[in-house]
Amino acid sequence: MKWLSDFSLQGQRVLLRADFNVPLKDNGDVADDFRIRATLPTMEYILSRGGKLIIISHLGDPEGLCSERLSMQNVKEKLEQHLKVPVEFMKDCVGRETKERVKNMQEGEVLLLENLRFHKEEEENDKGFAKELAGLGEVYINDAFGVAHRKHASVVGVPALLSSAGGLLLKKEIEGLQKLLKDPERPMVAIVGGRKIESKLPVIDRIAKLADEVLLGNLLANEIEQKGTVLRYKDKIVFPPDGLPGGGKEYDIGPETTKMYQEKVRAAKTVFWSGPLGKYEDEQYAEGSKAVAEAIVEDTSYAVAGGGNLLDFLGRYGLRDKFDHISTGGSSMLAFLAGEELPGLKALGYYD
Repeated sequence: MKWLSDFSLQGQRVLLRADFNVPLKDNGDVADDFRIRATLPTMEYILSRGGKLIIISHLGDPEGLCSERLSMQNVKEKLEQHLKVPVEFMKDCVGRETKERVKNMQEGEVLLLENLRFHKEEEENDKGFAKELAGLGEVYINDAFGVAHRKHASVVGVPALLSSAGGLLLKKEIEGLQKLLKDPERPMVAIVGGRKIESKLPVIDRIAKLADEVLLGNLLANEIEQKGTVLRYKDKIVFPPDGLPGGGKEYDIGPETTKMYQEKVRAAKTVFWSGPLGKYEDEQYAEGSKAVAEAIVEDTSYAVAGGGNLLDFLGRYGLRDKFDHISTGGSSMLAFLAGEELPGLKALGYYD
């Protein structure tokens, strides 16, 4: 597999698949620019090497329809603020006008194209749509780990048509997660919260094989018990002994669980965390997750966290930058750790 540094970018039109699927405020402004900042090293590298930067991304799930709220125009101001160079916005990611503007780009210029998912062909991995996108660039760089599990045109179709490589963020993601999979420093503790056991079960099985213990959040633990889900490494799975009730459900881990989990992560050398331990959106149910997070960043040698809700939680309490690696992927991170082959990485030759 090739990486960004393997290419000479001078004067080249570089088509960058970024993941700017950021949360928005009610007025459409960016609520959290973490994913934009995470991609900065790749964008700055391309511009510093004389590349002509063309950025493609999706935002939300418009289901093939145009939406003012989900326009990439809403990302433009934040992008300019961080890149510190002008960013020109194009009202479509394909079409004659976009194609003509791209042809006339100069070195160091930046174009941000409209939401890929305004075209249903993106999610359908339509060959014609992929060809139109590929026609905009001379080099394709994928820095969107968050969509590496998708078989979309911009993820798997375009790299089949252009010289392709992974960006700096993609490389950082793989290296950060591989550190968990290859001889992690022990003891290793994994924390799996959130809900939807169907999506979490493969990673619980894989991470339980690697870790010494897997600590579960209340909502997930309750779901496992209610459905009678069979866990392969049940001797390593730790269920919360108590919870903080609300609305008929235990929406946070209780004081006994919090103390026990703090002690376990403090004794650990490696910690992997996916999914908050409670209904963190409501402050009264965020205390358990907060207490465990603070114990991790104080005492753990190597700590990795990921998943959209967990990133949001850590950002709210200023804890995000204290982890050794924060993954921008949610489902892709879980799939990678579960040993699944990610289409986006396969398209770049990662598994060859």
